[in-house]
Amino acid sequence: MSFIEEIESTKQAALDGLAAAADLAALEEARVKYLGTKGAFTALAKGMGAVPKEEKPAAGKALNVAKQALEAALTERKSDLELAAAAPTVATDFTLPGRRGALGRLHPLTQVTEDIVKSFRKLGFVVADGPEIEDDYHCFDALNTPADHPARDMQDTFHVGTSRNAAPREDGKHSLLRTHTSSVQIRCMETQQPPVRIIVPGRVYRRDTPDQTHNPTFQQIEGLYVDKNVTVGDLKGTVEFVFREVLGKDVKVRFRPHYFSYTEPSFEIDFSSSLVRKMGKDWLEIAGCGMVHPQVFENVGYDPEVWTGWAFGFGIERIAMIRYGIDDIRLFYQNDLRFLNQF
Repeated sequence: MSFIEEIESTKQAALDGLAAAADLAALEEARVKYLGTKGAFTALAKGMGAVPKEEKPAAGKALNVAKQALEAALTERKSDLELAAAAPTVATDFTLPGRRGALGRLHPLTQVTEDIVKSFRKLGFVVADGPEIEDDYHCFDALNTPADHPARDMQDTFHVGTSRNAAPREDGKHSLLRTHTSSVQIRCMETQQPPVRIIVPGRVYRRDTPDQTHNPTFQQIEGLYVDKNVTVGDLKGTVEFVFREVLGKDVKVRFRPHYFSYTEPSFEIDFSSSLVRKMGKDWLEIAGCGMVHPQVFENVGYDPEVWTGWAFGFGIERIAMIRYGIDDIRLFYQNDLRFLNQF
């Protein structure tokens, strides 16, 4: 038998062996038997050295054609066996109705946040963001909050990595979890010149004992507007517009004098609506606000003789609780589907 005839004989035997494999394990055995490192076809290829010189071109061509045919047959048979292995072993009635996958939905706090952001966007505000792990300068010092302010006590603020009284970082600052999103207004004003018109939604942290109205972590949104000739009238108009967009057209707003270290004058915002009256109250405190303190402008390099502005902030949970008639803030964080599926 010539070498080329031996190639054809071995190829045919290999093709028959691959075709006869009943499963993937048997196919692997056939592959090793014929195409493995010690297989029959591999041994045949190693015998090319003994083929006479004048027959080598034809023998080499026949060997390559045979190898390609075997690899193609192996791939095809493997695909067929994999498909057969994946087929259901029990008869399936494809005319039966299918089962739809459960669709998720937005968390109620996310829904309220998006509605608030949409309202501000109508007034030309853009969304800003900043780090939740802050330093004491941006969270307190730059906002005109002195070192002896109660909010800076280690009993009221979550410090990160070290206690409030321990040695500071290399830059002289302490790391902490931000107590409000007002720190982002400082970062924005440090990097851009007026006019500034931003809102800052985000998670904040305070050392509160959890109860119906308090939680150590909650969502807050801050608004900041800086330009020439900005007045309290601009602040009141913005507040009324946003709350009416989010809580209904019958919302009424009133300002009460208050004190915040980073605004002057400062106000607490109360509002009244049908939602509040359902709670048995005439007015409900909902936010704090005021005109940006001149010292804050000086801290970020703005001239307080040229620029004026206002800022206000409020908790998103409180808005959601009023909007949906929820009486316990802890429900937002318990991941109870019986609660969340209502929204």
